[in-house]
Amino acid sequence: MGLRIGTSGWSYPTGKGKWNGLFYPATRSKRHGTADFDELRYYAEHFDTVEVNSTFYGQPRPEVAQTWVERTPPGFEFSLKLYQKFTHPKMFRSAALARAPGSEGPLLDLLSQVTQTDIDEYRAGIDPLVGAGRLGALLAQFPASFKSDAQSQDYLASLLRAFSDYPIAVELRHRTWSDAIADTLTLLNGFGAAWVQIDEPKFRFSIRQNYLPNVTSFYYMRLHGRNAAQWWRHDKSEDRYNYLYSADELREFSTIAGAAKTLVKKSYLYTNNHFSSKSVVNAVMLKAQLGEPIEGEYPPELVERYPELENLVTTSRHLSRLPV
Repeated sequence: MGLRIGTSGWSYPTGKGKWNGLFYPATRSKRHGTADFDELRYYAEHFDTVEVNSTFYGQPRPEVAQTWVERTPPGFEFSLKLYQKFTHPKMFRSAALARAPGSEGPLLDLLSQVTQTDIDEYRAGIDPLVGAGRLGALLAQFPASFKSDAQSQDYLASLLRAFSDYPIAVELRHRTWSDAIADTLTLLNGFGAAWVQIDEPKFRFSIRQNYLPNVTSFYYMRLHGRNAAQWWRHDKSEDRYNYLYSADELREFSTIAGAAKTLVKKSYLYTNNHFSSKSVVNAVMLKAQLGEPIEGEYPPELVERYPELENLVTTSRHLSRLPV
């Protein structure tokens, strides 16, 4: 159980890149107004970890986290993004303005500041996962605009201190952090935080990484895809994740993950190229390259769309026959 491979998010029900009709059935059975098909339960038949995106857009709620525990088998782990207020203050402000137009001013400035109440609310929201031993790691994902300077370093240190009793992984994207690699490592290592190793389209100010673990407690890697043409300019945000890694492209990361597994206690590898279930496909391919068990049955629609899976997975037609 030292290496866990999964996807970033498990529910993509809308848009051009939805998972319904590929990884999940296109139609759902209904009884007494309740859907019988549970996406999370089904996902957990195939993977032993998932990275949760919803906690970025809103504070986690303990009653929801408890249902996650109940809907997944023992040993399944959740890694959770920190709330956007902690890492993307401009995005938080924009969301607040969208909810209350005309609210910009001193009050919004005050509300945008991280408080101990915010920290306590997040901690309370994930408590059921912690209590059940189901928390993988917390992910502090910062935007590409988050540069390394004295103010940013101080803020990152305060955030790591606030969540120091959890495994925390930090995703930094701006090159200033790798240009000052000694200072960055000193900061992260001092709190036992894992430096998230990422693959995404590279630009002038993209961070440079060697993919090596910086702490021995755990390792954290995220593959976002390489859709450079739509990374910054796209019609929908999902378009930037419309990329399928080839087997040769994945081999670099499976080799790295295999080596890292021998150096750290636990490793997490998440695929975030979620458009049309491509993250599912690449997660399975990574499992195969690493000799990890490929569990569960996969719908034929997914294998037909992605023949890369043909000799890797067991298919089942029962999902195609769910009643409408």
